[in-house]
Amino acid sequence: MLTTDRLLLRRWLPADRAPFAALNADPEVMAHFPALMSRADSDGLIDRIEAGFDERGFGLWAVEVAATGQFIGFTGLSVPRFEAPFLPGVEIGWRLARPFWGHGYATEAARRALAFAFDEVRLDEVLSFTATTNLRSQAVMARIGMTCDPADGFDHPSVPEGSPLRRHVLWRVTADRWHALTGAH
Repeated sequence: MLTTDRLLLRRWLPADRAPFAALNADPEVMAHFPALMSRADSDGLIDRIEAGFDERGFGLWAVEVAATGQFIGFTGLSVPRFEAPFLPGVEIGWRLARPFWGHGYATEAARRALAFAFDEVRLDEVLSFTATTNLRSQAVMARIGMTCDPADGFDHPSVPEGSPLRRHVLWRVTADRWHALTGAH
């Protein structure tokens, strides 16, 4: 389990499944993804995330507000499963329920996940990517010290051709940059 001032990043619990399914079925939360997720798809994602923790020792942590114990979404590290010139690598990502947007939770949780990536897993670099239209997530990427080179933009192979979500931007942060920004070693 990882902690921040306001949040717990932890393994998934059975009680997380229903609110996670609701989050994945919210059109606003999923606006930058090709489709909403069914309950079965959402539960399958949790199962894959948990298997990744068992395999790699990291993954997409369930996030809860420490003061209330309320599940609000996920933040963490994953290994992308598609082919691209910048892969293999480790990605940081997040998805929060709409009532928890605008409170700094994604940035706070992502900073903790990056500290884990660089200080515990000892990664050299962490990536993040999203549809060019997802300005909220790109703002989080900038706040956590990631940088974006427009030349690294790519068409996501899992998004159908012709979709306005196919074009993605790639953000990166190296361990050296992270440590310089945070003063941690």
